[in-house]
Amino acid sequence: MSQYWSQLVHSLTPYVPGEQPKVDNLIKLNTNENPYPPSPMVLAAINEQTNEKLRLYPDPNSDLLKQAIADYHGMQTDQVFVGNGSDEVLAHCFQGLLKQDAPLLYPDITYSFYPVYCGLYDIDYETIPLNDDFEIIAEDYQRDCGGIIFPNPNAPTGRLLPLDVIKQLLEMHPNRVVVVDEAYIDFGGESAIALVNEHPNLLVIQTLSKSRSLAGIRVGFAIGQAHLIEALERVKNSFNSYPIDRLALYGASASFADEEYFQDACQKIISTRETLVSAMSEMGFKVIPSAANFIFASHPNKDAEEIALALRERKIIVRYFNKPRIDQYLRITIGTDAENDALIAALKEIIG
Repeated sequence: MSQYWSQLVHSLTPYVPGEQPKVDNLIKLNTNENPYPPSPMVLAAINEQTNEKLRLYPDPNSDLLKQAIADYHGMQTDQVFVGNGSDEVLAHCFQGLLKQDAPLLYPDITYSFYPVYCGLYDIDYETIPLNDDFEIIAEDYQRDCGGIIFPNPNAPTGRLLPLDVIKQLLEMHPNRVVVVDEAYIDFGGESAIALVNEHPNLLVIQTLSKSRSLAGIRVGFAIGQAHLIEALERVKNSFNSYPIDRLALYGASASFADEEYFQDACQKIISTRETLVSAMSEMGFKVIPSAANFIFASHPNKDAEEIALALRERKIIVRYFNKPRIDQYLRITIGTDAENDALIAALKEIIG
């Protein structure tokens, strides 16, 4: 602490990102990164921009990327907002749309950046407990609120909420914004983008970090009706007019052109996930149904933290959350088939 800090800084509890250890030959299954490289089209597009143009500012509106996203999802460009990673998009959303005169609602087990943003922007909130199977129950959200936000699939559980339930939430609160945070939707879910044109209160946020293997260039986007997007643009242009750099702009745009590569990578991860679920179930693990590029699992006879430490000794790291309700669960990112095999072999040793 310092005498020079503002009162706000004193009160903040910052988000803690997943560990990024600098260890050779590590099997890293803790931060939900894609185990496969970006499309060659992406790398070529980035390489083409490594020239004298880097002295110039990038397009402040990121029109090339907005057009690529709009074309891909069958939207208009004024329905697309882009930011420096989906976390920045979320931040603008919290400030521009979710700071209202009633509490924001989100699940008690969810993305841990949500309470951080509420603290940063002084947003009142209430958490709604998931049921015993870690499911969101729409009826529990039938109360006065300033908005609703949740990941779909949820994080860290991986559970998917069907579109008919999302539609129920939208119709339950027609005068409040419902934000669906779809960081993992490409690994087995149906995007709520399909509902955007029907519902003026729906905002869908996605990232290129996971399914498009671009965590390193930090690009996220939101899709909603134009009046919601305008709010995000107003906040963004009061904060940073150039969030997407030139290399990210061209690389991200190219990722939407290589559909075959994208689908192939997603299907490989889905297949590996199902193999891992089967193997861990045979070892006695309880595995929550997942539509993400990770699974959430516990073992009835073995402490989760002990398992995580034993894996670390074998140079495999997974994510352990020392939090109520989930302190006996591990979140395990889906790696390559070879990494998957090494994980299964290690777990068999540990579980005995």
